[in-house]
Amino acid sequence: MLWLGSGSAKFARYLAATIIAASFATVASAQTADTILFNGKILTVDKDFSQQEALAIGDGKILATGTSAAMKKLAGDKARLVDLGGRTVIPGLTDGHIHGIRAALTFGTEVNWIGVPTLKDALEKIRAAATAQSPGSWIVVAGGWTEAQFAEKRRPTPSEVAAIAPDNPVYIQHLYDWLLLSPKAMEALNIRDDNDVTPGGKLARDGDNKPTGIIEAGGNALGRIFDKLPKPTMEQQVDGSKKFFREMNTLGITGIVDGGGVSMYPASYQAVFKLWRDKQLTVRVAYHLCSPKPGGELADVQNLTQLLPPGFGDSMLHFNGPGEIIIWADWTDGDITPDGKAKLAEFLRWAASNGYTIQLHWNPDRTVHDLLDVIEGIDKDYPVRDLRWAVLHLYNASEDSLKRMKSLGLIWGVQDGLYFGGERLQKEVGAEQARMMPRIATAMKLGLVVGAGTDAHRVSSYNPFVSLQWYLDGTTIGGTKTRGDEEAPSRRQALEMYTRNSAFMANDDDKRGTLEPGKFADLAVLSADYMTAPVNDIGKIRSVLTMVGGKVVYAAPPFAEGR
Repeated sequence: MLWLGSGSAKFARYLAATIIAASFATVASAQTADTILFNGKILTVDKDFSQQEALAIGDGKILATGTSAAMKKLAGDKARLVDLGGRTVIPGLTDGHIHGIRAALTFGTEVNWIGVPTLKDALEKIRAAATAQSPGSWIVVAGGWTEAQFAEKRRPTPSEVAAIAPDNPVYIQHLYDWLLLSPKAMEALNIRDDNDVTPGGKLARDGDNKPTGIIEAGGNALGRIFDKLPKPTMEQQVDGSKKFFREMNTLGITGIVDGGGVSMYPASYQAVFKLWRDKQLTVRVAYHLCSPKPGGELADVQNLTQLLPPGFGDSMLHFNGPGEIIIWADWTDGDITPDGKAKLAEFLRWAASNGYTIQLHWNPDRTVHDLLDVIEGIDKDYPVRDLRWAVLHLYNASEDSLKRMKSLGLIWGVQDGLYFGGERLQKEVGAEQARMMPRIATAMKLGLVVGAGTDAHRVSSYNPFVSLQWYLDGTTIGGTKTRGDEEAPSRRQALEMYTRNSAFMANDDDKRGTLEPGKFADLAVLSADYMTAPVNDIGKIRSVLTMVGGKVVYAAPPFAEGR
């Protein structure tokens, strides 16, 4: 066998080569390993949350876990032995609700403000883009930031943006509520009054009644404006997708459940399909589809799914069902009309009768009874318990709503949106109510499956460790603790949310989500011990070695020199 210490040059060359390699060495038998990870802290996340010292990998799957000595006995003659140096290994993380396919399309061409600490630094990124790009080319920040992250605690002004990028149209989106367009962008999009930013958008005006470039609008209006921007070429979309999924790998992510969403059309999936066909995906993708426009949602999805039976695809990419926008009336986060409720019932009845998994966007709790009424009616004819339907968001879910969800076998997909929006929530409902939101601990006591995710990248960061830290401490990006500890999950529970539970949402829990024999060797070796690191340091954790199906998709020192 080949001995590879964690700092050796041979090991670094091996890891670099295997990033795009088709497979590790052929195993001699079902019980012969081609890779051994030893001298570590293996968090298997099995039903007992057992901890082991080593694991053996063969043909892309976990063969066994146990002591270092026992696992080395399974090594074949050409096996690679990886000394973990005491580091913690977790199952690869699965983001249970993310708009990753959409984010990936423009990841190589957008300006990224995620995690930028000051507005000065953020504006410098705009300046750098304007310097690097030709006059007239678009500069786009499509979300993923909030003013609370900046030391200045404010958003950019139109005059600041115009001064640093006078010759470029600039688009800066804040979540799904606010947009800044530079003068060149306003001109290019021919936006002059409120009629140009429908439905419901409002142009801010100065003292002379001239538009400033600030637009206050919801998701529908912002989506329509975004759709008017020039699209990256297919080559740029594929390149951006590669870069985005590699970025996921640096964070220990090996799988995502993609929610589809605003500005997603059939053509939007071609880049990820190409990576899949070319066997270049480094993240397992379970994707959902929704109607790209209001009106005729059921007919649109029926047309899209004619050749997409439940689960269509393979272990790297598969169709996971309709969602997250079932009908656009339920995406407004307000009251649903009787007509909208009837359309929702028709759609969900069709989905249940065809055995589809569903992801359902829903806020707030005061109207979720409309959704649960519909599902209870359908459940009488088509039991939904085994369909793994998930209600997403619902940050203010009451205990009564959670009990109804449990009785129907629904999953609760909880994202870290309040990491960005906790202060706003406090102002809306008061500190005492906000400290109970979301009721993660209550949901777990009731026995619900609670999945984790980010909803990135327009409304949040895609960093799962930032998300894990927020689940545990309830503290916003601005440093305000808005949720009380009584509704916090334990570290074990939070990790289960991001591994086995999110794999369950992807209908993949029999294949991944834990480090158990027979499952895919999807794993991450961490830069710090998730179980013992100070809570306020969890957001700083990164992967130093990520594997998908036993293949190295990311390696950092000491496992790869020069990375």
